[in-house]
Amino acid sequence: MRVHVVSDVHGNAEALARAGDGADALIVLGDLLDFIDYHDHASGIFGALFGEENVRTFAALRREGTREEIGVFVRSLWGGLADPEAAVDEAVREQYARLFPAMTAPTYAIPGNVDAPALWPEFAPEGVRLVDGEVAEIGGLRFGFVGGALLPDGVTPRPGAAWRPHLLPREEFDARVAGLRDVDVLCSHIPPSVPDLTYDVVSRRLEVGARSLLDAITTEQPRWSLFGHVHQPLSARTRLGRTECRNVGHFQRGATPYVLRW
Repeated sequence: MRVHVVSDVHGNAEALARAGDGADALIVLGDLLDFIDYHDHASGIFGALFGEENVRTFAALRREGTREEIGVFVRSLWGGLADPEAAVDEAVREQYARLFPAMTAPTYAIPGNVDAPALWPEFAPEGVRLVDGEVAEIGGLRFGFVGGALLPDGVTPRPGAAWRPHLLPREEFDARVAGLRDVDVLCSHIPPSVPDLTYDVVSRRLEVGARSLLDAITTEQPRWSLFGHVHQPLSARTRLGRTECRNVGHFQRGATPYVLRW
């Protein structure tokens, strides 16, 4: 079997259309949307709505500012739009209308934190299976899938926000992980909570990782743990006991799938 795995597509529909070439199946680990493009500040939904300079400012605040400073800046931008929710919905739908048809069959997909999974059933064509929280057999191996990222402890999502990342309360995320038993391959958007896997060397910060994923690896010892989310990790791989843990790469920029063979 040969399975191609991608994550953090961020709008690169052209490369996504080639991602399954030569593979028996394609796995997509989320972040289909290009919401804030840190490499091309004029691109992405944020760039289209607010302009290149505001994206540059946001990127600088994310590197060096506080959560409060980021919140004040972002709220000021949304306040300048007549109907922020409608503008975001239109932009998200436009991207999904290009991205979902680019997936080759069979595809197994989960959302990342930069996704709107409530819209996925509307856009997913036949042959694209939405498997968040499920176990699927591929080529005789059991693949367990959990999408999204963790909502920071103590943070309550702001009601009425025009854009809300796909963040799950820790209890809900952990319960989904706990349901993935006897799997050979553990597939998630975020990595297990291992510093070398969660540290981004460009943003110079620890990104979100899940302790429950690390516990599942320790207990279940699957053959592989596959994930994305951290675009420039300190380490793209490590081994925890029997399990090969692998960041499959920032597909928007690299445009090359990770190849899994057995």
